[in-house]
Amino acid sequence: MLLHSRIEGSGKPLIIIHGFLGMSDNWKSLGSNYAAEGFEVHMLDLRNHGKSFHSDELNYTIMSNDVLNYCQHYHLENISIIGHSMGGKVAMLFATSYPEMVEKLIVADIGPKYYPPHHEAILAGLNAVDFSSKPDRVQVEEILYPFIPDFGTRQFLMKNLYWVEPGQLAFRFNLHVFNAKIETIGEALPTENHFDKPTLFIRGGNSKYILDTDLPEIKIHFPSFELATIPNVGHWLHAENPKLFFVETARFLTNEMA
Repeated sequence: MLLHSRIEGSGKPLIIIHGFLGMSDNWKSLGSNYAAEGFEVHMLDLRNHGKSFHSDELNYTIMSNDVLNYCQHYHLENISIIGHSMGGKVAMLFATSYPEMVEKLIVADIGPKYYPPHHEAILAGLNAVDFSSKPDRVQVEEILYPFIPDFGTRQFLMKNLYWVEPGQLAFRFNLHVFNAKIETIGEALPTENHFDKPTLFIRGGNSKYILDTDLPEIKIHFPSFELATIPNVGHWLHAENPKLFFVETARFLTNEMA
């Protein structure tokens, strides 16, 4: 099955892969900016996310293969990839598995290391929503609030709400599979995987996902990597400071790194 995507612009192919519980819509504005720079931008919905198909299988090998099938379907080659968080893990695995297809790689606020499960509160909040009682959007947010007090995180999650039919909301993502497979989200990139071409790791200054102590391991997998830090933002760096995120990534993509 083919992943759903938003495609904008023309020129060199650029694939954007969202993070856990995200979707292509999160990247609409930035996607338009990249398209204006001369890229054909493909914003993907990974399996079990957004408008893509649901499946009981969820692991990085399968998600990387989904991206491969997508690229083959659209005859994409010499691509650049941006991946955020879980999408960055997919992007890393894809680039190290099919380096001949990838020209440049950008990994946003995630490293190749193992991350222990840390979405318990978010999953508890999502599982607390009983759609059989036909809650409206306000009621869904009221249910989420005790579990997810951060306004921005709640709004990010609520973008996944849609009307199945009049009066009946649901989440677009496959919560059942996330509950069952949450351990797989933090898996490390295989030790033997390497990508020698230009790679940019970009992190949030307030985020703990990429630490200075992680840099030696990153260099083993990605010997040509550069690091950029966006100050005063957390894990959702592309949403908190999209202007600086775009400046840093566009410079890298267009060979203008200082």
